[in-house]
Amino acid sequence: MDVALEILDPLVLDKAYAYFVPAATISNSTGLPSLDVPSSSSPPESAWPRDNILRQCISILVITQLGASMLYWIFSALSYYFIFDRRLEYHPRFLKNQVRQEIVSSMKAVPWINIMTLPFFLAEVRGKSFLYTNVEDYGWAWLGISTVVFMIWNDFLIYWIHRLEHHPSVYKYVHKPHHKWIIPTPWAALAFHPLDGYVQSLPYHIFVFVFPVQKYLYMTLFILVQIWTIFIHDGDMISGHWLEKYINSPAHHTLHHIYFTVNYGQYFTWADSYFDSHRPPRPELDPLIEALKVMRAKGLVDEKGNPIQKKKKE
Repeated sequence: MDVALEILDPLVLDKAYAYFVPAATISNSTGLPSLDVPSSSSPPESAWPRDNILRQCISILVITQLGASMLYWIFSALSYYFIFDRRLEYHPRFLKNQVRQEIVSSMKAVPWINIMTLPFFLAEVRGKSFLYTNVEDYGWAWLGISTVVFMIWNDFLIYWIHRLEHHPSVYKYVHKPHHKWIIPTPWAALAFHPLDGYVQSLPYHIFVFVFPVQKYLYMTLFILVQIWTIFIHDGDMISGHWLEKYINSPAHHTLHHIYFTVNYGQYFTWADSYFDSHRPPRPELDPLIEALKVMRAKGLVDEKGNPIQKKKKE
């Protein structure tokens, strides 16, 4: 988050805070404070300097809200319109107005998640984490190693957080809202209970308070995590590719939504395989099969799944 402030403070935020919270100076004969009118050569100043904690809190909340929303709308739309198979919307378990419900649920969750994660971002900005700037401080080797450690750390912890959320004593209170979407679309990526989203994001935030991470690398990894979360909800049931033995693909996560107690992993399949919760994708498990049955019954596709062109009335 300090990277975002480093970029946005001189570009936007300094001017915004100078406008809304201008600095006051004693500039009249009464000795009372009055608003300072800067000269054309001096930049505007705010009563809240960059290290003001209230300014930092507001800036973080605005940045996270806008950033998360932009990533969600851009990449969910790209995935939904260019990757997601819209025929899945005919599946018997696809809800009425589901896409709209997923979007509404996501937009309600994001602000609360941002508020709950504010302490972590604030601590980063105020220098309490192990984020660092110069690669030379730890070397190029650690740059690569820290990336691998980041992924293993997140994968293991999120596996167990996710699996524990499926325990009956927790599931109905926290994780059940996300499983409302049996056949999810990319718009379901953030459509969960705010506490669910917050708890599953904890490994990302805690990592930089345990391990040193180059701050630009961390920002990149954090953004990629958000995109990956959208990607695994695209419903793509490609099966048979050798990478599916190792990567927790969209096909794996589609099966998780359908069968509930399988494929808890985030990036890889190793934890599911080791802890006996792995269900590999197979062509016969593709939910598109059921969707096509409905479409055939409606006369929308032929036996091979090809669209049936309706004859124009003469």
